[in-house]
Amino acid sequence: RERERERRKEGRRRMAIGKRAGIPTTCGSSSRLSSSLAASTPARERGRKKQGNSRRWSTSPSPSSSVQRGLGAKEVETIREEFPILKEVVHSNKPLIYLDNAATSQKPLDVLKVMEEYYNEYNSNVHRGVHALSAKATDRYEEAREKVARFVGAGSSREIVFTRNASEAINLVAYTWGLQNLKEGDEVVLSVAEHHSNIVPWQLISRQTKCVLKYVYLDPETQMLDMNQMESAITEKTKLVTVGHVSNVLGCVNPVEEIVQLARRRGAKVLLDACQSVPHMPVDFEKLQVDFAVCSGHKMCAPTGIGFLWGRMDLLQELPPFMGGGEMIQDVYEDHSTFAMPPGKFEAGTPAICEAIGLGAACDYLDKIGMQRVEDFEHEMGTYMYEELVKNIEGIKIYGPNPKQAPRAALAAFNVEGLHATDMSMILDQYGIAIRSGHHCTQPLHHYLGINATARASLYLYNTKEEVDQFVQKLKETIEFFR
Repeated sequence: RERERERRKEGRRRMAIGKRAGIPTTCGSSSRLSSSLAASTPARERGRKKQGNSRRWSTSPSPSSSVQRGLGAKEVETIREEFPILKEVVHSNKPLIYLDNAATSQKPLDVLKVMEEYYNEYNSNVHRGVHALSAKATDRYEEAREKVARFVGAGSSREIVFTRNASEAINLVAYTWGLQNLKEGDEVVLSVAEHHSNIVPWQLISRQTKCVLKYVYLDPETQMLDMNQMESAITEKTKLVTVGHVSNVLGCVNPVEEIVQLARRRGAKVLLDACQSVPHMPVDFEKLQVDFAVCSGHKMCAPTGIGFLWGRMDLLQELPPFMGGGEMIQDVYEDHSTFAMPPGKFEAGTPAICEAIGLGAACDYLDKIGMQRVEDFEHEMGTYMYEELVKNIEGIKIYGPNPKQAPRAALAAFNVEGLHATDMSMILDQYGIAIRSGHHCTQPLHHYLGINATARASLYLYNTKEEVDQFVQKLKETIEFFR
């Protein structure tokens, strides 16, 4: 009885703390409380208290901050052992060579294991029960949020909003911040190289608000973003600049810090599409000083169906809800409702619990390797692939900057004179080589370049030079077949 009285007393105390912190205690339960209270603690502060946290926040060196640069051949072979799908054989007898990583990455055993554990050991809804399974599921779900926050340099895990993907995250900003702040005559600046996910939502918002979309084009010499045009495009009428960090076709790395400075001079906000950067290089959203950033999990070793929005807390607090339903409320009455604090306000209904836990495991996995080492390795591999293609493939046109002249992602979108991208991709598939063809959700860019489609090979931390050699050789044979 004494223990029961103490338990109830502790529960009342924590609920009182929760109310003062703005954590809802209805349409949920005390199992949400411990995680929500933890989530309200600045993530950097927790990173200093816990051992084994991200190298970005740890006060002592971690394995990922090793002096060693890049990844050695033996280490890459070890990494490959952690991705079961890389052992697959396709078309009866062709070992898989997977070069479609800009579309989606493969998943390591660490991620697959935690997702299986969730369904086998503690499958339960989060934030909605006091029983053991619900408490464990809630803890793991919120721990995943903290891992994501550490991985991208967020000041608090409360700045991380889980979404289905980056497209939903951009739509969230568009239909909350956009509808709240944009009006007729206001301008949204974006580049012609944006993914459709960072174009279509703003077109829809433009129809409703009569705001104007202004596009920035490429420097014809480098096929990188024309920063002189960017500076001219941002005016007193500009309310938002929304750009990709890395182009999924050109491979160029946009100068985010410079773009932010230009936007700040005019009082404009900046949204960063980080889908092609966060999986491949160290990224710290706070240091970049953007206002919003989005990313999808499936490109960074995590499952599909999970992505996230990062936003400055002062902005997230000002935004209205994106969707209504359970979980995102504080209190519901017959004629009105009050809403939870971020991130709960934007996460209506049962979330993708298992997928979020998988995303957290992916962050752990990549941090264990070290993102600077991943970036160094991919720069070496990307440069090697670029040079081998130019040297060996007659009539090839690779879009984007030369990697010796400017930073470039480890991908090559290309065409070969006289051949269609899809034909090349189909023949390469018969050799077991997976690349992608089409417009890669960048039709405005392809129209600007005067082409209908490109073939694209994209690398990740588990690809090898031998695979690149095979790709180049089989591409050469494919071209000879058609000619």
